[in-house]
Amino acid sequence: MNKLIKADFHVHSIASWDSLSKGEALYRRAKRIGLGKLILTDHNTISEAIRLQKMYPDFVIVGEEILTSRAEILAIFVKEEIPKDIEPVEALKRLRDQGAFISLSHPYAPMRFHWTEEEMEKFLPWLDAIEIANARCMPEMNHLAMKFAAYHGLRGTAGSDAHGVPELGAMGLELPDFNTADELREAIKTSKVFGNESPFWVRKYSRGAVFRKALDRELGFATGSLWADAAN
Repeated sequence: MNKLIKADFHVHSIASWDSLSKGEALYRRAKRIGLGKLILTDHNTISEAIRLQKMYPDFVIVGEEILTSRAEILAIFVKEEIPKDIEPVEALKRLRDQGAFISLSHPYAPMRFHWTEEEMEKFLPWLDAIEIANARCMPEMNHLAMKFAAYHGLRGTAGSDAHGVPELGAMGLELPDFNTADELREAIKTSKVFGNESPFWVRKYSRGAVFRKALDRELGFATGSLWADAAN
């Protein structure tokens, strides 16, 4: 049996429109707090994840959080980027074709592109998991996701939904080590959630990033260039 590791399955970097977290800063924190893998799931892009994986191929995993025409899909081991705003079934087909591990983001968060139970039931044949523990969700939202997953015999992912470096590792899974999507599908069968929901104030990271990137655009600077070093 592979050794047990801890992994945060929902992490954003500076490649996301609402984060200023540099990949290197996330890598350093992941190592410092004892994570066994760093999984980057930026909004609608895999650019930073690919860049960082080239530097740390045994530690960084390429993921993507895809905003479909309905709500968000959380995919791990993504090889080809999925564009936003496409129909959910089309996104699921493209992910399945490339062998990605497929989860659904924060399904019970009403203000955050959530999924209905009817939709989740419809998509069950495509899914490896749903997100059952998101540190930026209220406990009752995570409880409902856990209940749905248990009822349908579905696995669950867990993550911080970090938009700032200090958030990384707030929630995640402890599970056997894995290096492929198929190994993850097996490892997640014996996984356990660790961590707790984050305080509301962590949203300052995402809200601050949106403001700062908008200001950068107005001033004609590269994305986050004035702020990323100071923020992380």
